Order: sequence, then C-alpha cells, then structure tokens
Amino acid sequence: MTKVANPIYDVVFKYLLSDNKIAKLLISDLLGVEINSLEFRPQEFTTDPDNKTLTVYRIDFKAEIVLSNGEKLVVLIEIQKAKFTTDLIRFRKYLSEQYGSKQNTIEQDDKILPLPIITIYFLGYGLNYNKNIPIIRVKRQYLDNYNGDVLQGKERFIETLTHDSIIVQIPALKKQRRNDLEKALSVFEVGKVQEVSINEEDYPDRYKTVVRQLLKAIADDTIRKTMDVEDEILEDLERKERLISRQQQELAEKDELIKKLQDKLNKLKKN
Repeated sequence: MTKVANPIYDVVFKYLLSDNKIAKLLISDLLGVEINSLEFRPQEFTTDPDNKTLTVYRIDFKAEIVLSNGEKLVVLIEIQKAKFTTDLIRFRKYLSEQYGSKQNTIEQDDKILPLPIITIYFLGYGLNYNKNIPIIRVKRQYLDNYNGDVLQGKERFIETLTHDSIIVQIPALKKQRRNDLEKALSVFEVGKVQEVSINEEDYPDRYKTVVRQLLKAIADDTIRKTMDVEDEILEDLERKERLISRQQQELAEKDELIKKLQDKLNKLKKN
C-alpha cells in the first residue's frame, strides 16, 4: 500500500490541478470532451499558516474544448469543493461574479462575447436522492415547447446564460468504482484524513501521474503544515455550527413553550 496526500484538502487540491497534464486529463474525462488547451487561473485568498488562517482556492480554467461534432469552443471551467451544505451560498455568489466578470469574455468577429461556463463540484457529502452515484452529469437540452422535440445546434445566447455541471459525490466513490475515472477519484477521502492508502497495482495506469503528484504533496512540509491549519480551522467551524444548532434548538423549544402558555391563557380567558 502507498500513502498519498488527500486532495480533499484545499492546498493539495490546488497542487494536484496546478499540473496542466493532470488537470487536462481529469477535466477531459469528467466532461467527456477533448481539450485542446487549458489555462490555469486559480483564484485564492492569501493566508498565513503560522497565524492559523486558511487559503481558500477557487480554481478556474479557460479551455478550448472540441465537441462531438468537431466544433471548437472556448469555455470557462469552474471547479469547487464543498465540505458542508452551507457552501452552496458561497458557490452561488461566486458563480454570479463569474457571469459578471469582464475577464470571462473573448473577442470574436470584432465583438466582445461572454464565455460559456461549465461547473464541476466535488461534494464531501451525498445528495438526497442520488447519493450512490459517484459522478452525475447535468446536461441541458433545447426543447420545442409545442411537442417536446429536442432541438439541434448550440445557440450562443442560451450557452452563455445557462450552463452544464458535473457533480462528484466523494462518499459514493468508496462504494462504487465502475470505471477507471471513478477508481482514480476514489483517492479523495472525506474527513480530516491527511494521508490516503492506495494500492498502486490496482490504480489505473492512465492516472498514475495523479499518484505521483500526490506523493510529492505528502512529502512537502509546507503542504503538510497547511493541512494541519485547515484541520484546526474546520474543527473551529464545526464547533461553531454545533453551538448555533443548539441555540436554534433552545429557541425553538422556548417558542413552543410560550405558544402553549399563550393557548392556556386564551382558554382561561374564554372560561
């Protein structure tokens, strides 16, 4: 068994995807398209591990992809990780910023046009109804409202105002590894587990570069230190969430007690 760094950690995740060949391989297989070029555009908040602050990475790629019909398309690919359901608000806020950013445009035919956006989400928890499916692909269709027929051709107006998504449910990867991609992504481990044990012999040859990159990460002292900081901050966040949950429960119980007392007073007044 070989021990590698767990890419559920932000610092390891960024380190993994900063390798252009690895990023191109994983994103291409997740989207099911050929990628001609990939420009890494990490968005991050600079932090200092010594002061127990955490770097939050929002990773974007500007990519030229090749569609099944041979058409080439330049898109923005946004990759996010979520450990808590509360991350949804952050995702929505950031997505709105992406749609409004002038940086996410391209000049074509003497016009400034917005880039279509594709989102990839790695979830550290399962969805409500499809929690056993490791990778969910959300693909849009154009439908004729009159008869429901699927319409052909990609309209720029529609493509730039709506987007496809890929949802990777990390817990489900431990239950089902039906192809090489699911096996490769099973290196993600939920929880505060800095090292993940894998059997290199069973790991798909196509993704051996992922193992090598994560081996480098686990041997890097700065990355390890940042992982420790992330653990400490997440523990603080979890304590705060538990405290807020208890306070909300106590308030709900008080409201229920007040309501019962008010009902009794109303009955006494009627009598």
